[in-house]
Amino acid sequence: MAYIEFKSVVKRFGDNTVLDHIDLDIEKGDLVTLLGPSGCGKSTLLRCLSGLEQVTEGSIILDGQDVTGLPASKRNIGMVFQQYSLFPNMSVEQNIAFGLKMQKKPKEEIETQVRRAIELVELEGKEKQYPANLSGGQQQRVALARSIVTQPKVLLLDEPLSAIDAKLRKALQSRIREIHRELGLTTVFVTHDQDEAMIMSDVIELFHDGRIEQSGSPVSVYTAPVSTFAASFIGSYNQIDGAVFGRLIGEDFGDSCTVAIRPETITMTRRRPENPDCYILRGSVQDSTPRGNVLRYTVLVEDTIFHVDALFRSFHMFDMGETLYLSIPRHDCLCITDKEGVKHAC
Repeated sequence: MAYIEFKSVVKRFGDNTVLDHIDLDIEKGDLVTLLGPSGCGKSTLLRCLSGLEQVTEGSIILDGQDVTGLPASKRNIGMVFQQYSLFPNMSVEQNIAFGLKMQKKPKEEIETQVRRAIELVELEGKEKQYPANLSGGQQQRVALARSIVTQPKVLLLDEPLSAIDAKLRKALQSRIREIHRELGLTTVFVTHDQDEAMIMSDVIELFHDGRIEQSGSPVSVYTAPVSTFAASFIGSYNQIDGAVFGRLIGEDFGDSCTVAIRPETITMTRRRPENPDCYILRGSVQDSTPRGNVLRYTVLVEDTIFHVDALFRSFHMFDMGETLYLSIPRHDCLCITDKEGVKHAC
């Protein structure tokens, strides 16, 4: 039996179905990310688990107990939101201790647990500070410490890093992952950022229109998308009609599928290579865009656009309009067929 079970969960707001018969199991100790675009239902599922929203149909089982009808205060779940929601008139240690005081824990235990939580989020020396004197990242660490100090059964994180600058965000991603591993705390994380999901997760649940589109490890979801939506949301795949791709490579590739190719699997050369394991296409550079340590090229092959990612090296760059050759490994060409809710890779 899974630690958390969603059984055919439906959530409607009026005539709008936000969650459409969700069946999902979460194992104890896993960090599971609910990933998807805005409005896909991921935060609503999190709120249903926390008790902040009641399901319309279905049930939620936590650690063997049906919690579907329980109020949030009875579920022993910690939650961190995008908004820090700290008490402005309380210091760091007072904010963190608040939940323990509500549980009427002994003073010595509160002091010990608060000190431990402060160490976990690396806020030593800030105990007496007030939220107004802290940076956004520090405030989010306080909110995280406040959620874990009560030793909840589950920690829920609803896009907690989206309001933080990129450098600090990466640092907090790593720290949350470290805390999760150290405590072994079952964690459910919500984000719309696929890179964040890849970094943080043991398991990714990709949401689309109120349903789970794909489930699996970050590597499996990234390398084997089961639908055109998954391919577009994870990995920025090139997606080309099967008939068009067959015409470009001079082979019958089948016209009932979409060919999905990751940009980083394509190699560009000025001379035509000889490689029987690759499809070789001739094209011209239309554009290039820096993306950190990667340069994304837009290459036109006949009337079809390919996006190609290459390491950003100044001594090996292609010019606008330059003719080149694309080498596409045959095994990296995925044929994806979408069929009325049944989606699979060929």
